[in-house]
Order: sequence, then structure tokens, then C-alpha cells
Amino acid sequence: MLSGLRQTGKSTLLQREQAVAAGRAYHTMDDFALLAAARENPESLLKNAVILDEVQRCPEILLAIKKDVDGNRRPGRFLLSGSANLALLSHVSETLSGRAAYLTLQPMTRREIGGQTDKPPFITEFIQTQVLPHGKADPVTEQEVLAGGLPPACLGPADGLSEWFRGYVQTYVERDLRQLSQITDLIAFRTLAQLAALRTGQVLVISMLARDAKLNASTAGRYLDLLEASFLIRRLPPFLKNRSSRLIKSPKLYVTDSGIAAYLAGVDSLEPGQDDLLRGALFETYMAQNLFGLLEAYLPDAQLAFWHEQGRHEVDFVIEHKRKVMAVEVKAATRWNESDLSGLRAFKERTPACVAAILAYNGRDAVELDDKLFVIPQGHLLS
Repeated sequence: MLSGLRQTGKSTLLQREQAVAAGRAYHTMDDFALLAAARENPESLLKNAVILDEVQRCPEILLAIKKDVDGNRRPGRFLLSGSANLALLSHVSETLSGRAAYLTLQPMTRREIGGQTDKPPFITEFIQTQVLPHGKADPVTEQEVLAGGLPPACLGPADGLSEWFRGYVQTYVERDLRQLSQITDLIAFRTLAQLAALRTGQVLVISMLARDAKLNASTAGRYLDLLEASFLIRRLPPFLKNRSSRLIKSPKLYVTDSGIAAYLAGVDSLEPGQDDLLRGALFETYMAQNLFGLLEAYLPDAQLAFWHEQGRHEVDFVIEHKRKVMAVEVKAATRWNESDLSGLRAFKERTPACVAAILAYNGRDAVELDDKLFVIPQGHLLS
């Protein structure tokens, strides 16, 4: 089961990757005639090896697949994909739990966009070795953050970004959302989505978000669940495995793609000095989408979290892999100072399993400051 945000390239992957597509019929539930046939007689599509796209639109076929798989346990006959997380959809009762392998196709990473995937990612090597990178890094550009990682946006012309994202969001709200749930007030839903984008990279407080959106907390929570089910947002859990009694336990909110976040927040420029708080949040969101993509592909057992000691210190990202922990603090600027390291120093002191604490700034040179404390350019960290 391959899931992910719409336009990440799921259908393209399933149709064009020969090792996947060979010998399989391809059917998409975006075809209304096929959708009607699948609802009427789902078993008719399961006679041979098959790829079924956008399966969240036809829950009936999941029950037929479950019955078929229970009768014939030979693996690999069915490849499913969808733009919604089946486990989070209230109207889908069958998720094929125990019968399917689940993968998520994340937005493209910086490595993928640049065609530089011939060696393992630096960050997955560094958590094992703590060896600094060589040479100068190429800083992450503002245009990269504004484009995000959806192929039509990050691989297309820069001057058409706003129009593309406008059509993307309109299609999501007017078509995809109506298929997932009965939303009576689309304007209120879109307002909440925009407010969520303005809070990307912040600790999620649903009551405050609901107040600003002029919704009750229950409705705001349901709308957030829909945004998460369709992979538009993700909630990053807190890291709680260290010696502090003042840890914040609410999740952090991230828009899955920095380009979508920038569009929904009304940002078309990231020049320093205009809105430095949102500029930093969007660079952090770009880092989040890359970390999720890299870890999903290369360290699927790793856990990604954040650390926040109320009123004192915080660290943007904590990567936990087996018994090793690595902290990453993101800074959008090209320079850094000692105060930028306070959260990393506190985390390192409180976490015995920490093997590295990294300030990821947007400069060019990497340096080791003291035991387990590093300053590494984002360009290296995402290479």
C-alpha cells in the first residue's frame, strides 16, 4: 500500500517503474466508470496481478481484497495506492491490517531534485560515525523552500509556482476533500488550513487554533484530522526520554511540503528582515520534509521527534535510531552565534544517549565545537 500527498508521484512511479508495472494491469478509481464497476463488482478487478490507484475512493474493494488475500496468501499480487491514510479515515472500516506492507511516498528531497542519490545520505552516515563533511556546502536557497518537493512545482518553471499551487489547493478543497468527508463550510476549512500553515513549526494548541479560526475545538480537531489523513499536515511527537520534568507533551505541527506551507501562508518571498519568524519556520518545514523523506527511505526504523523544555530550551528535531540519539537545531541565517547553541547544549547534558547535537545553519563551513557539538551547513546535512 503506497500512500502520500497528492502529486508526490505515486501514479507515475507505479506506471513507469518497470520492476513494478511489468505484468500488471493498472486501474485508477479517478475513472468514474471504473469506480462504479468496482463498487458494483469489486472481485472483477482482482482476477490477475493488478495496480489499483486512489483506493480510498472505493472502500468496498478493500473488503474484497481482504477476502481474496485470506484465501490466497501469495504476496505481491496487489499494489494499492492512495492520497489518504486509510487508518485515519472514519468511513473506511477495512485497512488490511496484517495483510499489507505500508509505504509513504514523501515529497522529493533535495538530493532527489538535484539527481545526487548515488551515495548514502550524509545524515544517515553521520549518526553512525560523527565524521564532519569535507569542502564547502551549497546553501539552501529561498526558491528551493518556496518550491517545496512536489515534482510539478520543484521541477517546473519558478515563475509559475503561485498559479500551480492555487490550482492544487483549489482541487484539494473542492474535489479531494469532498470525497473524504462531508464538510459543510469549505471557507472555514480553508481558513483553518491557512492558519495551520502560519503555525507550521510550532507546538500545536488546538484550542488557540480553533479560536482564531472561529470554530469550536471539536470541529477544529476534526478538520486537522482530515488535513492529516490527506497528508497535508503531520504532527511531530515530543521526545520525552531524558531527565526533565518540564517537557512539553503536545505535538508540533508541520505542513508536509514547504511550498504548500508558503502558498497557504501567503508568502512569496523569503528575504531576510521581512518576516523572520515565518522565514525561519518555512526553512524548518523544508528541513522537516527532507528529514522525513531521508529517514523513510534509508532508516525506516528511526523515530523523528522534537524537544521542548517549557520556558527554557528547545531543539527542532531529535532523530532516534536504535540506541543512538541525534539533535538538530535549524537556523535559516548564514551566520550563527553562541546563543544559537543553548538548546543543543541543554539537550546534550540531559540525554546520555545523544551522540551528536547539530546546529544546521545555512552557511558553507562545518566545524566541531566540542564533545558531540557540531555546526554543519544545511547543504551538507541534506546531501
